[in-house]
Amino acid sequence: MVMKETAEKIKNAIGKYKYAFIILCVGLLLLLLPERKTKTEQRFEEIKQKTNVVEQDQLSQILQSIEGAGQVQVMLSVATGEKTVYQTNRDTSTDDAGGSEKIDTVILTDSQRNESGLIKQIDPPAYLGAIVVCQGANNPSVKLAITQAVAKITGLRTDNICVLKMK
Repeated sequence: MVMKETAEKIKNAIGKYKYAFIILCVGLLLLLLPERKTKTEQRFEEIKQKTNVVEQDQLSQILQSIEGAGQVQVMLSVATGEKTVYQTNRDTSTDDAGGSEKIDTVILTDSQRNESGLIKQIDPPAYLGAIVVCQGANNPSVKLAITQAVAKITGLRTDNICVLKMK
């Protein structure tokens, strides 16, 4: 009997608030959908991943050209990845109560109405350290040349670069 009354009350409440209930269900469904990245964001992520691998490969190739280095493998430890800085508009106004400042990111819209921020600059990644394994690491002059080259290209201090002999 109590079950029947409870079921009847729920049925009446749903009938009375059916539009609110439908909107609530649609909202919950949208929250459960995975976030989709725009094509621009996906392409930017792919470029960032490829860039890190390409940097290590290019550095390995350059280091291999050092006399006596032989075969070289490089691993860079990244503290922060590339940082994208977006162009902003700054609007300042003053009145009797004081000043206020409003900062908005400049948004570009393409032909398919996809929106993206206008990129002002891309800061390179910050590195924590580097490990270089090479055949000629037992030669002190080769070891020094490799350490100096890696320091110049990455901005690392020489004590954060480890050059080891390859087996």
